[in-house]
Amino acid sequence: MKKFLSVILALVIALSCCIFAVAEDSAPDIEALKARFVAGEGPVADGYSIDYMSYSPVGENDSTKYPLVVLLHGMTEGAEPGAQIERSNFPLWASDEMQSRFKGTGGAFLLVARSREEDGLYWANQLIVPLKAAIDDFIAKNSEHIDTSRIYIGGFSMGGKMTLKMAASYPRFFAAAFPMCPAHEFTTVELSTLTQMPIWISASRYDVLAGYYTYTSDIWDKLMAISAVKSDCRISIFGKVCYPDGTPTSSNHHVWFAVLNDMFTSDGGKYYNMETFDGNGNKIDLTYPDGMISWLSSYSTDRSGDKPEPSGAIALSENTILSFKNMLWPMIRCLFRIVASEVKGFFA
Repeated sequence: MKKFLSVILALVIALSCCIFAVAEDSAPDIEALKARFVAGEGPVADGYSIDYMSYSPVGENDSTKYPLVVLLHGMTEGAEPGAQIERSNFPLWASDEMQSRFKGTGGAFLLVARSREEDGLYWANQLIVPLKAAIDDFIAKNSEHIDTSRIYIGGFSMGGKMTLKMAASYPRFFAAAFPMCPAHEFTTVELSTLTQMPIWISASRYDVLAGYYTYTSDIWDKLMAISAVKSDCRISIFGKVCYPDGTPTSSNHHVWFAVLNDMFTSDGGKYYNMETFDGNGNKIDLTYPDGMISWLSSYSTDRSGDKPEPSGAIALSENTILSFKNMLWPMIRCLFRIVASEVKGFFA
């Protein structure tokens, strides 16, 4: 029975992601931005290699050390090499405007990695070490221009799950993380290494698939219970999710449209139906153009270019994509929480 429910759930997730793939074609100049990326692949590690699409900000006679942003796609967007930028809006961060918002450098490397979906691995734990190997290899190939104290990681849905798993596995390696609607039921132990990391998490209250009431509120509470940098952490909670022009998206799962537009509307205004708070519960009012990118690029680590082993917080052999405990039960719980919230609001 649970296997049958998992199959149904997989179809629901796939449909949601396919809707996203169609919707994002309307993004301005997205095709031209995709052409700025080149293909690459990391070495084999623990039996797998991770391929990626990357963007370089380096110009002619440029000696600048740039940050590196690792970006992780959602389910069904890693079906074949290149799909991770063809089916997402990640290339928007390669635009001149978005690049200019990276503090101190006016640019950043972008590495959009691809999960091994052809092997049934949707950012499963088995890919933690291979992904880290691909990142290390990319840094080595661009060592003259990458600032290893400013490596950031973010992703949406299944990629949001992997964002937190990578950050927890290598807490000194990443300077900050920005998971979007992370699709995973994390334990306190799994998050225990993230006491010093600034994290900005985004999700919608009305996203049953992997939203605020499904996973994010629990993740946030666990993170803030241990965080020593609460004032540096952020959570953006959405109601109805819209495109940057104000048109409603086809699913409230699609909070990445806000994140990839740097948390502002098309005309630089406050994003629709979004509230942002720090880890102490204080409301944050974003002022254009200081959004996600400005926040992200203000952080650095004290690491000296070492290559740490996994922290042990995450079990490297576990494939947690589809199970009653991790997917179906949180969705059922989410529905009850949404109803309870709406009833409470009605009588408030």
